[in-house]
Amino acid sequence: MNPTIGGLLCEAGAILRAAGIEEPRREARLLLGHVLGRAPGLLTIEAAAPVGAADAGRFRALVARRAAREPAAHLTGRRGFWTLDLAVTPDVLVPRPESETLIEAALDALPDRSAVRRVLDLGTGSGALLLAALGEFPAAIGVGIDLSAAALAVARANAARCGLAERALFLCGDWSAALGGGFDLVLANPPYVATADIATLDPEVRDHDPRAALDGGPDGLAAYRAILADLPRLLDRSGLAVIELGAGQAADVAGLARTAGLATVELRQDLGGIPRAIALRHAEKTVGEPRSAD
Repeated sequence: MNPTIGGLLCEAGAILRAAGIEEPRREARLLLGHVLGRAPGLLTIEAAAPVGAADAGRFRALVARRAAREPAAHLTGRRGFWTLDLAVTPDVLVPRPESETLIEAALDALPDRSAVRRVLDLGTGSGALLLAALGEFPAAIGVGIDLSAAALAVARANAARCGLAERALFLCGDWSAALGGGFDLVLANPPYVATADIATLDPEVRDHDPRAALDGGPDGLAAYRAILADLPRLLDRSGLAVIELGAGQAADVAGLARTAGLATVELRQDLGGIPRAIALRHAEKTVGEPRSAD
């Protein structure tokens, strides 16, 4: 007799729980929904429905890989970010909910969305930040830079998938060396994990995300030094930069920005209460203390 949806979810939930996966039932629904081509949220009301042997076998194979700590996004090839449904491969950092904090900060700081015309994303990876920004700033065109040609192929595919290919240009390069200035918004989620700390990361990150997207050098600040030194040249005089932070890095990054002639206008916390995004402008364009937003 074929197993049921409910039976498979219970079986997978137990396996994933034993493997130390957070929210095992949710991940089981995600994987079974992927196999069956159904919305995960609908599976619980179809618990008695039978599942064919081939689909059950595919599902159990995915559960085994997830229990071995392969990221769910690699198993499904998909990841939601902001309002987007993005393709994901092992060539790109899996987009994180924490990175949506950057988009929130940009929208709050730039309320006139039609005034944003040029957006830059440094280290674009899957294109998540750039494409989310282009979706919110309808008059903007965007440039995404990455050193990985394989990552850029994913970003271009995602731009087409999101209907934004005509407004997004992706270039292979080392940060911003080949670019001119005049950007209204610059976004970046640079590698910020200290080299020695990579071994302590969760296996999904340590063993599956691209090393270049994680390794921030001996102190985790190498990429910030490169980016912040060039930001004054890249930003329009009234432009805004929003950069992701690792835990405990806010003061160091704000200091590097100050040395470069930039002022912090906001430190925005993620849902875990960690300062996750720093918003910067040219120093002469700001007055007073930076704002902190939860």
